[in-house]
Amino acid sequence: MKEPPTAAGPSKLWGGRFDQPPDELFYQFQRSLAFDRRLLPYELAVDRAWARAIQKVGILTSAETQETLAAIDEIAKRTESDSSWLDASPAEDVHHFVELALVEKLGPLGYKLHTARSRNELVATDFRMFVKDAVHELSSGVIAHIGAVVEFAERTLGVPLAGMTHLQHAQPILFSHFLLAHAEAFFRDLDRLSAARKMADSCPLGSGALGGCAFAIDREGLAKELGFSRISANSLDAVGDRDFAVDYLHALAGLAMHISRLAEDFVLFASQEFGYVLLPDEYSTGSSLMPQKKNPDAWELLRGKTGRITAALISLLVTLKGLPSSYQRDLQEDKEPLFAAHDQALAAVRIAAGAVSATRINEVRLRTTAQDSALLATEAAHYLVRRGLPFRQAHEVIGRIVREAERTGESWTSMPLAKLKSFSPLFESDVQRALTLESALASCDVPGGTAPDRVRDAIARCRAHLQKWTASITSDKGLNG
Repeated sequence: MKEPPTAAGPSKLWGGRFDQPPDELFYQFQRSLAFDRRLLPYELAVDRAWARAIQKVGILTSAETQETLAAIDEIAKRTESDSSWLDASPAEDVHHFVELALVEKLGPLGYKLHTARSRNELVATDFRMFVKDAVHELSSGVIAHIGAVVEFAERTLGVPLAGMTHLQHAQPILFSHFLLAHAEAFFRDLDRLSAARKMADSCPLGSGALGGCAFAIDREGLAKELGFSRISANSLDAVGDRDFAVDYLHALAGLAMHISRLAEDFVLFASQEFGYVLLPDEYSTGSSLMPQKKNPDAWELLRGKTGRITAALISLLVTLKGLPSSYQRDLQEDKEPLFAAHDQALAAVRIAAGAVSATRINEVRLRTTAQDSALLATEAAHYLVRRGLPFRQAHEVIGRIVREAERTGESWTSMPLAKLKSFSPLFESDVQRALTLESALASCDVPGGTAPDRVRDAIARCRAHLQKWTASITSDKGLNG
């Protein structure tokens, strides 16, 4: 059944009260099928559940239910094999598309499925189902990315890095410790994704347009059939609530930010000024002018995507902030930014995982730079503390020694013992053995520290966490799993 885009009447979901058809430009402006068609698998799942639910309250007969379910299955098969059907549809949105298709197949019976329900609750239910599956898909990508980071940490275990604060040399750490710091951030992203999924796991179906359903449908049964753990508590809130979408976008923005920070580290480390890592050919590009260039384009693009993903969060927050209670048509603007942000985040985390796996380190450069005597200044202060000097005074003594070394151009760690004693009598003959890269690394021997054994334990702990997350994700495959 073909419907002219400007026709009023029963083929519309809302047309009976109008004398004039909608303005053609406005009709096209307010259509959302171009993007909410992505919700079709969820819409069809909701339609199946609703058909069974309204049969139980006498709206559909058993035979009508079976006809309706068979037609829904035919719609699913056709849309999977023929995308042009959706492309050519004049329907306003995905809900209208399904109704038109049902009427085309079933005649007047096709109109009965919409009994006692509203598009307000439908879109809220479909969108929540999408977000739940999106969390599952993205969490799997984050798990794989963390696995790549942890594997990189394992194969570089024992290699030192000149740790920095304010982008200035600070203390020596292990390169693996640096990588595991990023892994911890991505574990927090998994926590936030899980929280967003929990927020979305509430079924609004049965809320009607705003006041609830006029028929005694089984809301708990509907929720269970659609994979929800609970039903919404208030119909007015349920149709206008998009907190779950905000939470998901917040999780995406956090993930993008963490990928961006990792990207910035690798962009710096790959520069000639650092030279700590070697850019993989597969994730780099060259210059159209300068033949020698190898540019970290993958990392730079990943860094750049953060703005787009964060903007999606801001976009939705701005849309929501002035809305009164219940459903408002402004909420049509919730899906496009979320769909785009999800797609970008999923691609980003997969590319980041590949780039991490393909990256190799310049171990010689890392070890040479980590030998910088300035990195041992804190260890020297601790040397004096262990001999009874208060830390603030030890800090002052080492600061004066470093300043003297800068003035004379000598390495302060190579100063004769007699000269060191002129700054503090607490220096002894063992000072040269105490002030080494190895001793500085080994001294941070606390949980979470950079001592080699602690980093080895941290790698094992990360792997155990990854196994738990993998098991959790595997047990919940979502609608499309």
